[in-house]
Amino acid sequence: MIVFCFFYFCIQHYWHMKKLLTYFPDLNDLQQQQLQQLHGLYADWNQKINVISRKDIDALYERHVLHALGIAKVLSFAPHAKILDVGTGGGFPGIPLAILFPETDFYLVDSIQKKIGVVNAVADAVGLSNVQATHQRAEQVKGKFDFVVSRAVTQMPRFVEWLQDKISPTQQHDLANGILALKGGDLTEELQSFPKATCYPLANYFQEEFFATKYVVHLPI
Repeated sequence: MIVFCFFYFCIQHYWHMKKLLTYFPDLNDLQQQQLQQLHGLYADWNQKINVISRKDIDALYERHVLHALGIAKVLSFAPHAKILDVGTGGGFPGIPLAILFPETDFYLVDSIQKKIGVVNAVADAVGLSNVQATHQRAEQVKGKFDFVVSRAVTQMPRFVEWLQDKISPTQQHDLANGILALKGGDLTEELQSFPKATCYPLANYFQEEFFATKYVVHLPI
């Protein structure tokens, strides 16, 4: 039984990585290795601290890693750009994005200290030198950033209130500096006060059913 479970895990792991390479064929050997390490690391940490839904751990690459990398389908971050991940939880979307953009600086914050402990441990384990993670609320963050990224943290009006003074005025990307938020469902009411917001359906990039109602919302600030 143990051998079967191990074999099943290896097959699942292989297909998940193959799927990532289908969507991101330019991943180098180091990036592939770092991404492969994530399942074991999060599975281990999840036994100590509930950083990912228990039912989601076997779907880590689809529902967390690939979901996070949806932002990269909308925009490629420039070298030395500064990206703030607010409410990062166990490191999403920040950790997968930091793997994909090793020359970009990522600042991950969360109001729950034990989750930041997991983020730092994962970042160290896979050798990410472009990640800083701190136990902070969004309102306490100092500095200016090209973009703020997030995943289902709070409604956009409150999010903008927290972060509108933290966006750098210096532009270095095709999209205007601002917010790139991973959201799902009907966003009509939430975004009605933000006519400049653009929704990018992740179903345009990923074929899995999970992404049918998922979006990257870009809001210039």
